[in-house]
Amino acid sequence: MHINLSPEIEHYLQTKVGTGFYSNASEVVRDAIRRMWEEDEKLEKLRAAVQLGDEQFDRGEGIAYSTSRLEKITEKAFNNSRNSKKVSTDVTG
Repeated sequence: MHINLSPEIEHYLQTKVGTGFYSNASEVVRDAIRRMWEEDEKLEKLRAAVQLGDEQFDRGEGIAYSTSRLEKITEKAFNNSRNSKKVSTDVTG
């Protein structure tokens, strides 16, 4: 596969290779595509979670948002973190 790149992108790739973290430009491109793929997967999971939440809320299963509710959730998250409890993947993605 051959890809045409602008001079600016070629320079950027060479700069990344120059850091020593990558052996060549192909590694930089593969890493960028892998990261983009991971972001797409996270976004898809987020969309699915939002859709599920919307469906639950439409069925009357949700809890209305309020400032006090957010404060309780935040407090619980900090307490769980301080007590080394595992954080749900619903939170971290």
